[in-house]
Amino acid sequence: MTLDQLRLFVAVAERLHVTRAAAALNMTQPAASSAIAALEASLDTRLFDRIGRGVALTEAGRHLLPEAKAVLARLGQAGQVLDDLQGLRRGHLSLHASQTIAGYWLPPLMHRFRQAWPQVTLALVIGNSAQVARAVLEGAADLGFVEGTVSDPLLVQIPVAADGLVLVASPDHALAGRTALEARDLAGLDWVLREPGSGTRQMFEEALARFGIDPAALNVTMELPSNEAVRAAVEAGAGATVISSLVARSGIASRALVELNFAFPDRSFTLLRHGDRHRSTAAAALIDMIRQVPG
Repeated sequence: MTLDQLRLFVAVAERLHVTRAAAALNMTQPAASSAIAALEASLDTRLFDRIGRGVALTEAGRHLLPEAKAVLARLGQAGQVLDDLQGLRRGHLSLHASQTIAGYWLPPLMHRFRQAWPQVTLALVIGNSAQVARAVLEGAADLGFVEGTVSDPLLVQIPVAADGLVLVASPDHALAGRTALEARDLAGLDWVLREPGSGTRQMFEEALARFGIDPAALNVTMELPSNEAVRAAVEAGAGATVISSLVARSGIASRALVELNFAFPDRSFTLLRHGDRHRSTAAAALIDMIRQVPG
């Protein structure tokens, strides 16, 4: 039983005439008669009695008719759903992002997207960069956003923004008044850092290695699982840290933090998607919107 056979069956049942049904479906009468015969043969059941030039439904045909109409109606609904998804009249995007991105950069973009396409829902899950990459690989996330890059050939990586890293400490830190610092000054500091696996920690350690400092040799007094916890500990005098300028901005403005005079390289915020998975219309629309954002 095929969908075309069901459409023809319903057309004949509604008109009780094969020729008129064939005309409505742009078929010839012999082709319609042959298709009805093939349907009856496949079901091993007569669906119509031939009466004169017309037809009448058998008992089996009367029972099949509402089921056939229901199948065709569901098919139409499925087509409408796909049309709606393509036209962004409905849909859902699952986003995973690292903490800095999720807390400071991404929410305004999500708001703009919802204003443009209010029928598409968005869900955001926060994790460190390693967790976000894994979610995209496993299909739990349609799109991921991480700090820096990840190493996996299955992931398409698109740089979407630049972010500055700053070295900060409390105002009463011993180095707070220094006009300039050198790389060797960093080795003797007490550090408050994000956990291994975070993008901020990864970029910080890569920068240290380029300065000739072994990250494993640092005196790390605390490892904390969020930007806010790191900032609070540093403001309390627990040590220095390197964090996103977005995270440090409010603390510097309120003078709870001071920026120490040592330049760390900028990093990129990177969008991740699975290279082998279908990219939905909603995902494509969000990517296009992000690409239009300056910086």
